[in-house]
Amino acid sequence: MKLYDFDGMFDEKLSEYIAKNAGKYKEEEWENIIPVLYNKFGDTVIKSIGKTPRAFYREMPDADLLRTLKAHIREGVPVPEFLCTEIEGRNLTQSLMPMLDGSPAEREYAMTIIGADDGAIKKYMQILVSSDDEELKNRCADFIKEKADLVADEAVQNYKNGVDKELMCEIMSRSVIPNEEIFRILLNEFRCDADNVPMHASYLAAYGDERALPYLLDKIDEEGISFIEYQELKFAIEALGGEYTKERDFSSDPYFQLIRGQSPDAVDLFAAFPDLIKKV
Repeated sequence: MKLYDFDGMFDEKLSEYIAKNAGKYKEEEWENIIPVLYNKFGDTVIKSIGKTPRAFYREMPDADLLRTLKAHIREGVPVPEFLCTEIEGRNLTQSLMPMLDGSPAEREYAMTIIGADDGAIKKYMQILVSSDDEELKNRCADFIKEKADLVADEAVQNYKNGVDKELMCEIMSRSVIPNEEIFRILLNEFRCDADNVPMHASYLAAYGDERALPYLLDKIDEEGISFIEYQELKFAIEALGGEYTKERDFSSDPYFQLIRGQSPDAVDLFAAFPDLIKKV
């Protein structure tokens, strides 16, 4: 099977074009010009092949397209964008599914092409709960959240079994179909996990059940909450149609000082919030 690095061919032509037009365009103008040139390249006949890049892949049967994609990955030949675009346009989710169990590179391309297709959501959940790769788990969760109702029951069960409880709460919070059990889980986590108030408040806001308002209002009215907690609680209250207008004094809160520009030299963000070090 002959593999063509069409993107590499384009890069060569682009380098020549840029050299010939040096100084003619500003950097931001090049950002607009390059996609136009790439689009035109897709419809340009390559003499050595006798076809345009788009036509080359458009004429392939589905099975050959997928074999070509796998061959590019296996042989280390850059995968042309034209190839991925052609596969995306054919709705080959079920044919791509086996690649989710393939090499990391195969899985990466398969996930990029499949996206949040309904047919892959349950598989993403299986990958999430079986993987130790946090980046992969979070990527699966991002797709799942777009179609959370398809795996709401699995999310509830995983939560009950203590499997990735935080991610399961995040997924459950994105479900749209009303579910009393999900609401009670999210509310209970908010009430019982004092160390993660902002996170659980955001889940209640995302879930959208206004019955959470009294609990959010009680919490925001507590003395001793941090400015970060106050901000997320206020956002959640407003997202659910409520309002909190009581004046609060956070002048001694280090994060408040930081974002308000009060004595910034005296505030060490990492010392004040060591948990943020993990996120940077």
